[in-house]
Amino acid sequence: MTEDIDLTIPRPAVVTIRAAKPRDLPALNEMITLLAAHHGDAAQITPECLERDLFGPLPWIHALVAEAAGELIGYAILVPLYRAQEGKRGMDLHHLFVRNGHRGHGIGEHLVSRARDHARNAGCDYLSVAAATGNFVAHRFYEHMDFKPQPVTGMRFLQAIA
Repeated sequence: MTEDIDLTIPRPAVVTIRAAKPRDLPALNEMITLLAAHHGDAAQITPECLERDLFGPLPWIHALVAEAAGELIGYAILVPLYRAQEGKRGMDLHHLFVRNGHRGHGIGEHLVSRARDHARNAGCDYLSVAAATGNFVAHRFYEHMDFKPQPVTGMRFLQAIA
């Protein structure tokens, strides 16, 4: 999650956490771009990519959105994982984002809680999340949400297919 910059909006009276719908694609795309920019990355995502990956013939990800007064104010993206040696299903909380001004109201906690419910309903044994080494705010947040630190060992390799 990112830090607020002198902006706090009063907590909305009602925040709904729900599965993303096709009508959410532009706002979801915008929030993904904001999170990428916060991390110094250039977002290459498009609403068309999101539509393919959320609602296409082979859905690849699941997205939850936080909505207040008809506006999307946060999201979580979940990606399936598998530990073959253990025969255990998992879900990676790949992205968690709450818009500037809405942080500190528990919206991130609600998104994590619903992500946990989604993973449980999908038959998962665990929910996983990563945070950059120096992102101590995120580390404290996830530990507060009962995630246990798991040191990463080894290297990950990547090969382009296309």
